[in-house]
Amino acid sequence: MMIRRTAVVVAGLLLVAGCSSGQQASQNRQGQSGFVSGAGNVSVFAAADRKAAPELTGKTLDGKTWTLSDQSGKVVVLNVWGSWCPPCRKEAPDLVAASKELGPSVQFIGLNTRDLDPAQAKKFVQEFGVPYPNLYDPDGKGLLRFRGQISSAAIPTTLVIDKTGKVAGRVVGEVTKQTLLGMVKDAG
Repeated sequence: MMIRRTAVVVAGLLLVAGCSSGQQASQNRQGQSGFVSGAGNVSVFAAADRKAAPELTGKTLDGKTWTLSDQSGKVVVLNVWGSWCPPCRKEAPDLVAASKELGPSVQFIGLNTRDLDPAQAKKFVQEFGVPYPNLYDPDGKGLLRFRGQISSAAIPTTLVIDKTGKVAGRVVGEVTKQTLLGMVKDAG
């Protein structure tokens, strides 16, 4: 019985360890914990099955206050990212292109998490020409408000929030411009 229990525990630990590669674990810099990048898994929710997004408010990288509830009547694209995250860097051009194509009728907002120094996040925004605001959330408190909708370990994650403030879709992992355009169309 003891051997069976030990085998089950070891198998469970191996399964958990398999969710993070050595490369991901090596991303632990300056107090950063590793991340588990999704494979771009897309979930789209029917209007009747959508859950309300939690209230989100905070300071942007340029020091302004931003609040999700102020966006009522607009589709909102919320992208959770970190400057330390390779998949976030890969998807950034697609997010920028989608935000430019969709224009002011759709509010894009970034939620920068686990960057302990805002200078790193600001450099990322400048490097990729990100035209939309980005909340600075170094301790992850804003991210934790989305518990059950966004895994705090799955960076990047993108939510599409419909005009009524409900989550219409989610991409865990890198998002593409085409995926975003389709999800926004479905949410509108």
